[in-house]
Amino acid sequence: MSTTPKPISGTARPRRMTIPDIRSMKGTAPIACLTAYTAPVAKLLDPHVDLLLVGDSLGMVIYGEETTLGVDLDTMIRHGRAVVNASSQALVVVDMPFASYQESRAQAFRNAARVMAETGCAAVKVEGGAELADTIRYLTSNGIPVMGHVGLMPQRLHAMGGFKAQGRDDEVAESIRADAVAVAAAGAFSVVIEGTVEPLAAALTEELPVPTIGIGASPKCDGQILVIDDILGVFQDFTPRFVKRYADLADQISDAAATYADEVRRGLFPTTEHTFGGKPKPAGTGTGTGG
Repeated sequence: MSTTPKPISGTARPRRMTIPDIRSMKGTAPIACLTAYTAPVAKLLDPHVDLLLVGDSLGMVIYGEETTLGVDLDTMIRHGRAVVNASSQALVVVDMPFASYQESRAQAFRNAARVMAETGCAAVKVEGGAELADTIRYLTSNGIPVMGHVGLMPQRLHAMGGFKAQGRDDEVAESIRADAVAVAAAGAFSVVIEGTVEPLAAALTEELPVPTIGIGASPKCDGQILVIDDILGVFQDFTPRFVKRYADLADQISDAAATYADEVRRGLFPTTEHTFGGKPKPAGTGTGTGG
C-alpha cells in the first residue's frame, strides 16, 4: 500500500498527510518518520517521509546541551514554524518541552494551543503515561491532536537513571504497558515507544488500537523514527545502539570547511567567477549635480 498522499483536487501538489491518514496506516503500511529542526533540512526530508517530528532533542543536537530539559516553549515554536513553512507533504508534530504541560490541564492546553497556532503544526507530542491520561483526554477533546510517548522518556532521564533500555523486568514492563494503554485510551492518535525491549514493544503494537512509532523498540512497530543528525552521521557525541547511519556527512563537512579555509588563505578564493562584474565608470561621470 502506498503511503504517498493523494493530490488535492485541482492542484498539482500532493496534499499534506493528516491525522486520519496516519491512523489508517495502523497494520497496513509502515510509517516513516524523522526529526527535523530547520527549514532547509525539512524541505529535503518532506517528500520522503510520512511524519516530521520537531523534537526537543534539538536541545542536544542543535544547541549542544547534555539533555533536553533546558529547551523552552519559544524555542520549540521557532523551530516548529520553520519546519512547517518548509514542508508541504509530511504531517508535522511538535514536542511539548519539559515543564510546559505537566502542571495542569489548563497549562497544557494553553501552551499546546500556542504551539499549534504559532507553528501551524498538526499535533503535539507529550511524554508520560497513565498520569497524563486526563490531560491528553482534555487536549484531544478540545481539538488538539496528541502523540503519546512511553518507555524511555528523555525528559525523565534522571528519574530513570539515564538513557538505558526499559522493560527488562516484569514490573517495569507492566508499567509501560499500562501507560501505553492509558495514553491510547485517552485519545492519542499514535504512541512513540522509545528504548524498550523488543518483545514488549511488539506486544504493545499488537494490543494498541493506534499506530506505534518505534525508536529503539521493535521492527514490528507500525512506524519508525530516528534523529536526522544521527542517520546522517552529523551528531558525533555518541551513537545509540538503535541508530543506523545512512551517510557520514561529518567528514564531508569537515573536509569542505578545511578546503575552503585553505583556498582563502592561499588566495585561491574568490576568483572572478565568484565576484560581480561591471564596467568601471569613466572619469568625470560622477553623479554630482554641479553648479
